[in-house]
Amino acid sequence: MSNSSSITEFLLLAFADTRELQLLHFWLFLGIYLAALLGNGLIITAIACHHHLHTPMYFFLLNLSLLDLGSISTTVPKAMANSLWGTRAICYTGCAAQVLLFYFLMSAEYSLLTVMAYDRYVAICQPLHYGTLLGSRACVHMAAAAWGSGFLYAVLHTAKTFSIPLCQGNDLDQFFCEIPHILRLSCSDAYLREAGLLVVSVCLAFGCFIFIVVSYVQIFRAVLRIPSEQGRHKAFSTCLPHLAVVSLFISTGMLSYFKPLSMSSPSLDLVVSVLYSVVPPAVNPLIYSMRNQELKGAVRKLMTRCFSEAICCPCPPTYHL
Repeated sequence: MSNSSSITEFLLLAFADTRELQLLHFWLFLGIYLAALLGNGLIITAIACHHHLHTPMYFFLLNLSLLDLGSISTTVPKAMANSLWGTRAICYTGCAAQVLLFYFLMSAEYSLLTVMAYDRYVAICQPLHYGTLLGSRACVHMAAAAWGSGFLYAVLHTAKTFSIPLCQGNDLDQFFCEIPHILRLSCSDAYLREAGLLVVSVCLAFGCFIFIVVSYVQIFRAVLRIPSEQGRHKAFSTCLPHLAVVSLFISTGMLSYFKPLSMSSPSLDLVVSVLYSVVPPAVNPLIYSMRNQELKGAVRKLMTRCFSEAICCPCPPTYHL
């Protein structure tokens, strides 16, 4: 029997036992990680460098890309390092830091997606009040509230989780430190202290989900009343990417946390966890840039400028003594 005070490290779930498959997982995760870095980095740079994108919608999208970069950087590099070096270990403090950062960034992203639904609701259903309700100060306050609520949520859950005595060893059936898998190592009935907080969190998350659903019901009703087809197309082009990102985020998260126990297995849990923790940050830039002509144009201009500067950059002068 062991307790949390005697545990110095946790053992994460290995992707494979053979060296060849471990290297395959390393290269696969490296490709996904680089794609996420490139896509989100291009969106952040394009929005920051083009003044015509300095609007509430793109301000929130910039924050979403920052959160996506942070969330995928919290889990994937450690998994890549473990696959490359053939190890499973993560130190106790590293596990606590991973839990804190992951839940901070993911909960802040969910709050931000709720704010973005409100932004689209005001833009389409109350366009005359858009500048008043979503001024620069209001946007900063809402983004700060999303980040702050995510940090508070993560601190509470991390403190509760790592104050629970652990009596079932240190083997986590997950490729990163996740609260449900840590609770499985707790002593009998000790997890109930964290379970109460999880119930409150589920209720708050459900409230945000209802807000998003109601907002989009009102949005679609307003869009369908637009007389011109071009106006409807423009409205849908700004709403559908956000709705697709919300659907991907919520569906993969619910599949991970609310699937029946009869379906639970280490391999299935591993696939589902990759779907909700790795895939959305890599796919979100593609979803947002697919139908958004302004964003695609800004990214294209940015890449063209960087490419031309790289080609036309003069060589440094040489000095002859």
